[in-house]
Amino acid sequence: MAGFMDWEFAEVMLQGYPGGRYCEDVPSDNIPQSPAPDESPEQEAPRVLRFAYVAGVTPGKWIRRWEERVLDVPLESFMADDGAQVEVLRNGSAELSFARLPVEREGLNVIPLYEEQPVVVAPKGHEISVFEEVALADLGEETFLDVAEMGGPEAALQVVASGAGLVILPMSVARHFNVKDTVARRLTGAPGTEIALVWPADSTDEVIEEFIGIVRGRTAQSSRQPSAQPAKVKKDPKPDRRGTGAKKAPKVAQRYAPNPDKGRGKGSRKKGKR
Repeated sequence: MAGFMDWEFAEVMLQGYPGGRYCEDVPSDNIPQSPAPDESPEQEAPRVLRFAYVAGVTPGKWIRRWEERVLDVPLESFMADDGAQVEVLRNGSAELSFARLPVEREGLNVIPLYEEQPVVVAPKGHEISVFEEVALADLGEETFLDVAEMGGPEAALQVVASGAGLVILPMSVARHFNVKDTVARRLTGAPGTEIALVWPADSTDEVIEEFIGIVRGRTAQSSRQPSAQPAKVKKDPKPDRRGTGAKKAPKVAQRYAPNPDKGRGKGSRKKGKR
C-alpha cells in the first residue's frame, strides 16, 4: 500500500512537465529569462579647450601655467594661417585664437595683448646687413613684395632669398621661419602689428575666463580667476525656537509695605510725647 501511494505521489509531482519528464529535461526555452540590463546612457564627452595661434606667437608659457592650475580640462592648440585666424572660431575648430590685428570684430571679443617689432628682410649680402637698424625712409628705391600675394610669410621669404625683393614682417615671424640666405634688420618708421586674444562673444564660460586670466597674467589667487572663487556652502536654516520649552511666567510687579525708616536718618522717627 505504501509503495502504491509513493508511485501515485510521484505521478502527481510530474504533472505539468511535457511527457512526464523530470525538471532537468525541460527545454531551456521554457525557463524564464532575466530581462537584459538597460544600456547605460552615453556619457558626456569631457571638456577640452582648443585655441589657435598665428605664426610668431609662442604660447608655451600659457600652456605650462594652464597645466599647473587646471588639471581636469586638457588644452589643445594648433597654428593657423593669418587668413584663417578668425575663421577657426566661426567654424568651431577653436574656442579662442591668438590673432594678428586688424580683424573683423563683429560678434567677437578682442583683447589686445602686445605689439610686434617690424623688421625688413633682404637676401643675404644686401647692404642692410651692415646696419643694426634701418629706417623705412632709406629704402625708397627697394622693391617690396606683398606677403599675401606670395602665399604667406614662408613662401615670401623663399622669394626674398632668391633676390627678387624685400619684405616687411614682424620680427617674431621672421625668426619663426628663419629661411636660409636671408637677413633681417629692425625697421623704424613702419607701422607695427599687434597680437590679440579673440573669441566669440556668445561663448564665454568659466573655462574660457580661466584661460583669459592666465594669458593676462593673473595669479592663481586672483579674485577674478574662477578657480580661486571659494565654493559657496549652503548654510542650514536656524532652528525655530519659538514654542519650545516651558514659557516663562510674565513678571508681576510686587508691592511691598512702605518702610517708614527709608530715607530718614537715625533717630528721625517722631516719638510720642512723654
